[in-house]
Amino acid sequence: MSAVVIATAFGGPEVLSVVDQPAGEPGPGEARIQVRAAGVNPVDWKQYSGRLGADPSRLPMRLGAEAAGVVTVASPDAAGPAGTVRAGDEVIAFRAPGAYAADLVVPASALVPKPAALPWAEASGLMLTGVTAWHALAATDVHQGDTVLMHGAAGGVGLTAIQLAVLRGATVIATASPARHDSLRELGAIPVAYGDGLAGRVRAAAPGGVDVALDLVGTDEALDVSLDLVADRARIATVVVTPRSREAGIKLLGGAPGADPGTEIRDAARLDLAKLAGDGTLRVFVAHSYPLSQVADAHRESLAGHATGKIILIP
Repeated sequence: MSAVVIATAFGGPEVLSVVDQPAGEPGPGEARIQVRAAGVNPVDWKQYSGRLGADPSRLPMRLGAEAAGVVTVASPDAAGPAGTVRAGDEVIAFRAPGAYAADLVVPASALVPKPAALPWAEASGLMLTGVTAWHALAATDVHQGDTVLMHGAAGGVGLTAIQLAVLRGATVIATASPARHDSLRELGAIPVAYGDGLAGRVRAAAPGGVDVALDLVGTDEALDVSLDLVADRARIATVVVTPRSREAGIKLLGGAPGADPGTEIRDAARLDLAKLAGDGTLRVFVAHSYPLSQVADAHRESLAGHATGKIILIP
């Protein structure tokens, strides 16, 4: 038996509970891992809140998409992006449905080696935001010499995207509340405050103009300023699809209907992200860790939207 988190109804964090379920045996091409840490992401609470649909047949619902742990059992044909997966391997799991658990059976194709120097919490929070950021930069062809405007840069995707863009040789103009500006400067970005007059502040920060805009928040302000400052709509992308962004003719990224999921780009990025995080080139920011039994508290913090970095669950 293994402790797992389930949502027993649609609603707020109060619908979450921890129950014991059979750990399961891996089938062909699968492995079971003992989870050491699991990452919390906004899509997790969107699923049980009903925002993505409230079909009662989906209940009770297991949650989570990314984790890090140790392989305890692997099928003889288990192979991931880095090769054969064996018992004893320390791994990062993504995409890993039901990751809020003490034990988890996943396709071996979802497993990449965890760098020895990368702590469990950071490893568990690396991939979902990491592959999203990687996809956004690839879709808009960010390269050396570009100036990139990032809306909502202090969020999980933004913190990673800033670092990856700087590694590509780009200049990053990052919108965030003033309280977050010092941390964004440390990552190499030029921070500006969002709100009235944003376009003017961005122009002052980037007198040579803006080549790319990444909307990581889905606000009208982000869309309006991006359209105002970036001439080529193929170099404007959003990861929060709205009716207005659909009409604007910009790039729509992610899992929304009609958006580009970037599956091949995201899958291919996993080994590179693990290497960069493992050697310290890419920092993974952990705001807080909670025991699995306090999953509702973890989700209340996530819903509040004030955490700088990932929220992590520890089984």
